[in-house]
Amino acid sequence: MIDLHYWPTPNGHKITLFLEEAGLPYTIHPVNIGAGNQFKPAFLAISPNNKMPAIVDHAPADGGAPLSVFESGAILVYLADKTGQFFSKELRQRTVISEWLFWQMGGLGPMLGQNHHFALYAPEKIPYAIDRYRKETHRLYGVLEKRLTDHAFLGGADYSIADMASYPWTLNWKNQGIDLNDFPNLARWQEAIGARPATARALAKAETIRK
Repeated sequence: MIDLHYWPTPNGHKITLFLEEAGLPYTIHPVNIGAGNQFKPAFLAISPNNKMPAIVDHAPADGGAPLSVFESGAILVYLADKTGQFFSKELRQRTVISEWLFWQMGGLGPMLGQNHHFALYAPEKIPYAIDRYRKETHRLYGVLEKRLTDHAFLGGADYSIADMASYPWTLNWKNQGIDLNDFPNLARWQEAIGARPATARALAKAETIRK
């Protein structure tokens, strides 16, 4: 059994996408980031950077004590290695998937997060910041579009943890100032992932938590 400490954000969705695809049993423990739950000592014990998601695996592969993992990218790699799914064991394919996973962690997520902050949530509207992060968002969408021109998924022909990492961040494209008509290959990729039953189940759980 896996305990998932979660809130319905793009980073949280990454993990429910994987767990639903893999069919691993898990229990969601909501971490209401608006209420400051991420700063509680019990949560900090497993996620010292006070960010969700985090997991506790009560049946790790080494047969030892429960194992906690924080950082969404690290969790995806851990779960992929645990299950042998969505992350190739072949050197070159694994490297490509890793490249796109780290690209999301270091670029797409942080930059789109800044876009959301300055455009939607900042108490003061700063035109320079809004313009800067919207332009960078557009550039990053262009990187995705180019990659998906001749690849079904980010890692190649098969759905992988790289797609699970990036897909949730592109769902809010309207508020990011993006016209999806400019990115037809990305739109096709979005539609393909959205049509997966596991995706529907993961996003339905998000709605349940929001309510």
